[in-house]
This record gives sequence, C-alpha cells and structure tokens, in this order.
Amino acid sequence: MLEKLRKINMQTAVCMGICFYSLTILLHVLIISSVIPFTWVNGGRSDSFAAQLPISITSIVICILGGVFTLFVGGNTQYKHKRLRIVCCWVLVVFWSFWFFQQLLGTPFEKMVCSLLLILGIVSNLRMAIEKDVTT
Repeated sequence: MLEKLRKINMQTAVCMGICFYSLTILLHVLIISSVIPFTWVNGGRSDSFAAQLPISITSIVICILGGVFTLFVGGNTQYKHKRLRIVCCWVLVVFWSFWFFQQLLGTPFEKMVCSLLLILGIVSNLRMAIEKDVTT
C-alpha cells in the first residue's frame, strides 16, 4: 500500500493538503456565518450556536497551522529536522484518522461530506510522512 502512496507526487500531496485545510476552513466559516446549520456538525451535540462557535474557531486555527506546516513540508528546501517533520506528519495522520471515525458516527452531513474531506487530509499527510528524500 505504501508503494501506491509513493506514486503520488509530493507536490500533488501538498496541493491535496492545502485543499483539505482550505475546504475545512471554508466549512467552519460557513458554520460561523450560519450558512450551514450548527446542528449538522459536532455530531449534532452542540446545544446552541454559542456552544459551536469556539469549536469552529479552534478548528480554523488548527487548520491554519496545518496549512502552514504543509507548505513548509512542501517547500523545496533541505530539512534540518527530517525526523521531526516525519513525526509531525504521522501525528496528523493519527489525529485526522481518529476524527474520520468520529465523523462516521456523526450526522448524515458529517458522514457524507466531512468524512470524504478527512480522507483527503489523511492521504495527503500519509504521503508526506512516507517521503524518503530529504528534499522534495
């Protein structure tokens, strides 16, 4: 399976990661602006918009940090801390995989939309985690 993932170009994986983080930010902006009802996310457990707002803001911050990290990994520079980069990518793979299974237990919107979005993030981070070269 890893050999099939290595066939994905590293720049394609970076682009997938940027798309994942951008779409996730867009999703939370749409929730904050009430275009998407807050009851469609968080497993429908948010009692009010006020309860959902900090969750969406936190998610936006996490996605901004993830996007910056993805751009850093995708840069054409030599990595001084290759092991740290690999560990961070694997942590993100585990983190997004955990949330993928959470989405499968959630609302129909989470099952149909958010889970597919998370697959994009998982594949992207997994591809970056298995990179063998110190340069891209």
